[in-house]
Amino acid sequence: MSKGVSRREFLKAAAALNVLGAAAPFGLNLASIGSAAAAQTTGYRALVCLFMYGGNDHTNTVIPYDAASHAQYVAARPTIALARDRLLATSLGPVAQQGGREFALHPALVNMSRLYREGNAAVVANLGPLIVPTTKLQYQQRSVPLPPRLMSHNDQQSAWQAYTASGEGIRYGWGGSLADQILSSNLTSAFTCISAAGNAVWLSGRNVNQYQVSPSGALKMLAISGPLYGSVAAKNAYRELVTLSSRNLFENEIGTVNRRSIDTNERLQAALPPSTFFTTPIPTGNAVAAQLNVVARMIAARNALGLNRQVFMVSLGGFDNHSSLLTEHAKRMTTVDSAVNAFWSWLGQLGLQSDVTLFTASDFGRTLTSNGDGSDHGWGSHHFVVGGGVAGGTIYGDFPPTTYGTTADIGQGRLVPGISVDQFAATMGRWLGVPDTSTNTILPNIVNFNTPYLPLYPG
Repeated sequence: MSKGVSRREFLKAAAALNVLGAAAPFGLNLASIGSAAAAQTTGYRALVCLFMYGGNDHTNTVIPYDAASHAQYVAARPTIALARDRLLATSLGPVAQQGGREFALHPALVNMSRLYREGNAAVVANLGPLIVPTTKLQYQQRSVPLPPRLMSHNDQQSAWQAYTASGEGIRYGWGGSLADQILSSNLTSAFTCISAAGNAVWLSGRNVNQYQVSPSGALKMLAISGPLYGSVAAKNAYRELVTLSSRNLFENEIGTVNRRSIDTNERLQAALPPSTFFTTPIPTGNAVAAQLNVVARMIAARNALGLNRQVFMVSLGGFDNHSSLLTEHAKRMTTVDSAVNAFWSWLGQLGLQSDVTLFTASDFGRTLTSNGDGSDHGWGSHHFVVGGGVAGGTIYGDFPPTTYGTTADIGQGRLVPGISVDQFAATMGRWLGVPDTSTNTILPNIVNFNTPYLPLYPG
């Protein structure tokens, strides 16, 4: 082993092999153990990221509804605008923070609009990756540093999820960096960062790795999940083989990691309630709801697993709607709405609606202009924050007029973000219990913003 590779780094690399998934017998689904700064961890809290891969069309997600603003919106994208008479059921009413303008959500977001009106959901307008506060003129003149390769899927997924707005290849995410700070509050640190959506930068920390689960629960080592070739003896022999101690450093570390992985998975399987635990069933054929169900079940097992703080990720793809936007986007909005509504019900059964925050994220927003029956890659976007602890029922940030040539329009109605992901992340971290003194370490670019925290939570 190279002198430059520490034991911790080796273990982190071994744990990363879990991207092979449940079918890989040596998927090492582990979180490394590390020390963390003291966090404010009274009671239980969890953060859930719902990432919409492909770039969600924010303009047809949160829509101007008053007559004048809606007419402006229709004029800007006549072939893909949603008619005003379809938006009555999802109308949010006037928003004082936006000068009394009225808004509505996509007609498929009936439950999300209800949560908003009840004060349990909010919209954050024109949010996106930034390195420093940036104006349209500064963007045009390239007079300030910008996130690399804007409007590239892979790079902007990474920029959204990483602890700093860098492109593809960054190692650490802000979800994992927040988790590093709360790790010591959990008796079982392996269950601090949990992905139900495969491997993701967002959950990667310096002292914690993501623990991956499937909707059915822990990812099993298939060769020991039952009789091997019909033989229990063969299964036991295989388990002994892959967990052996050895004088060889590499072999010994693999055995150690495998033992811990098997023990951790078995502990989760023993504690995790079944998918039928909740009175509200999982919506049929809804992949996001299935992911959120295992998240809710892990939350239900929090006491058995000794957990006070957790960070979760779920995802949905198919948002790169360059064509067929009206039909394809409606399908995904329906999926998101149904899944979030079920999750809200499950949290209600647990009595934890005020102790869990779910938020949406995506590669980027999309163009206001249409390419015919779709939209193209953009930058800033509108997102939801859902939770009983959220100061909901409003739209935070500056919601630009839905037309061309505004101070936020950098071309084709693409928006230069008015709120940075760093500010959003800092706000989530403070709510989770991360001390303000740690924010600059977790998010090094936050010092560039005069207002590091958003007023998303009371007090």
